[in-house]
Amino acid sequence: MIALDTILEAKKRIENYIYKTPLEKSISLSSGHSNVYLKLENQQKMKSAKIRGALSKITSLSKEEREKGIVAISSGNHGAAVSYASSLLGIKNATVYVPTTTPKTKVEKIKYYGANVEQVGSNYDEAHEIGLEMIKQSGAIFIDPCSDEVVISGQGTIGLEILEENPNIDTILVPIGGGGIITGISIAAKSINPNIKIIGLQTAACPAMVASLKDHIFYETYPTDESICDALVGGVGYIPYKMAKETIDDIIVVEEEDIKKAIAHLILNEKTIVEPAGAIGVGAVMRNPELFVDKNVAIVLTGGNMDEDLLIKSIQGNWN
Repeated sequence: MIALDTILEAKKRIENYIYKTPLEKSISLSSGHSNVYLKLENQQKMKSAKIRGALSKITSLSKEEREKGIVAISSGNHGAAVSYASSLLGIKNATVYVPTTTPKTKVEKIKYYGANVEQVGSNYDEAHEIGLEMIKQSGAIFIDPCSDEVVISGQGTIGLEILEENPNIDTILVPIGGGGIITGISIAAKSINPNIKIIGLQTAACPAMVASLKDHIFYETYPTDESICDALVGGVGYIPYKMAKETIDDIIVVEEEDIKKAIAHLILNEKTIVEPAGAIGVGAVMRNPELFVDKNVAIVLTGGNMDEDLLIKSIQGNWN
């Protein structure tokens, strides 16, 4: 069971390995009637919030479990986090399955810290299916990015930090891919302030959680249109789906064009590099400022791993 106690335990295990990232007020996004803050997980170690969950799980493993080796399936950031955590904790046998579409920068980061990378499948759902079959044969410990209670507890430490730094935050915006990050943040935040609103964000190219909740169906896989948000496509995790009614107050679906504008806005106005999946919350606020009037909003910028080509396109505003 994921609860405030398990999140506090995760915090103790990982706090010496991670950064307590800044919660900075955005002058460009705030107005006289709203205060918008950016939780800069794009400045976290490995430039991703995923390191919290990976470290939470791996630090909880026994010596015998670590010796079996570990395996992850990832669109990139989780895999890099698992590779880094494995290196940090002396685990030499780590394998990460990623789709062939994973950005080169993320693949290189996974390899740099020593994990074996297997590029399989043309998208995340295909890589996930292939990876699960291989894991069954390996006997290694699977580090699930979005449906493992210990991983989710690690992600929940983001919620603790937000409210420790600013108890007046009444709304938190969190991207949803598989759903592990929003689930952990919500449990932590609502345990501290039951009235806080947790708003999920999905790209219009793949609104899997929206469809799951609307249809009352657990979509472990879900079709996606072309998207720049590699970390937000594919299906959802089982635990996030089952807990969604108590952890997610609303979901905003954001168009890809608004995400592109958000990336450029963050570079030009906030002087920070945020990958598309991490920038989606800024896109939501820029498109729908009326939703956040008289609110103290924290937007979780979940990652900053962006390919060079994408970065250049963002600055130039030329996405062709």
